Amino acid sequence: MEQFEEISSQLHTLADFVRWGASAFNQAQLHFGHGNSNAVDEALNLVLHGVNLDHDIPPWLLETRLTAAEKRAVYALLCARLETRKPSAYITRHARFAGLDFYVDERVLVPRSPIAELIEKGFEPWIESERVRRVLDLCTGSGCIAIACTCVFPEAQVDASDISDDALEVARINVDKLHVRGQVTLHRADVFQGLPAARYDIIVSNPPYVDAEDMATLPEEHRAEPAVGLSAGVDGLDVVRRILAGAPEYLAPGGILVVEVGNSRWALEQAYPAAPFTWLEFQRGHAEVFVLEAAQVAAISPQKKRA
Repeated sequence: MEQFEEISSQLHTLADFVRWGASAFNQAQLHFGHGNSNAVDEALNLVLHGVNLDHDIPPWLLETRLTAAEKRAVYALLCARLETRKPSAYITRHARFAGLDFYVDERVLVPRSPIAELIEKGFEPWIESERVRRVLDLCTGSGCIAIACTCVFPEAQVDASDISDDALEVARINVDKLHVRGQVTLHRADVFQGLPAARYDIIVSNPPYVDAEDMATLPEEHRAEPAVGLSAGVDGLDVVRRILAGAPEYLAPGGILVVEVGNSRWALEQAYPAAPFTWLEFQRGHAEVFVLEAAQVAAISPQKKRA
């Protein structure tokens, strides 16, 4: 890889560094999937972070020249992505989710769930947002889903739980950073075990759902994330099964359960063939997320999974 002095003498604008970074990323065959889907967007994210600019800058600003100090900062970020192969959010300690800025590090998964789009719509049409008074975010990680819910449900109490003490420390940083301590309560719990008795209008979760086969073939970028937030047994359903089994005791009448299951959708449908899962579609990105009404959850919870 070229030395900084050579790069500095040939690259001058923000666009120059984005192009160089994207080319280097493609040559190194980096993997993208933590908020950006391609090398150009990944390089742009790092370059803008290096000069303290947001993504909503006017296009002409990309043609402006960098100072020597800015060039060095941007070059260091791009090189860190190449050398460590870690997601860019771990390098910048920053991720954006549902329009909010979150602190992240290697103790939590990088926020990227399409559930953000559902939150922005107040979970409508699946529930009337005006009636939502309590929300539970299971496997909260960085706290991004729980905290984003406070923006659309300002009068609701939001509980967020995780089995990982490390994750809860990061979530606590974000609760303080985004000034929602009075609205979000963090709990250390193993799914529902450890939670106080309560009924929720919405239970939402982006739980571990990667099966054993996929865990064995994850690219380096995903292996940089905590395995406890990814791995979910042979078929990827270890946690999802427990959510389905316990949700009837925590959902309020008329409430909804929203869960992301990713590539484990096929296994879930095989395990619960009679369950009336509604699979959501998103305008930004794609992921397998289902929604069930409280009555539907109660009806399927006694079902024995198919062997």
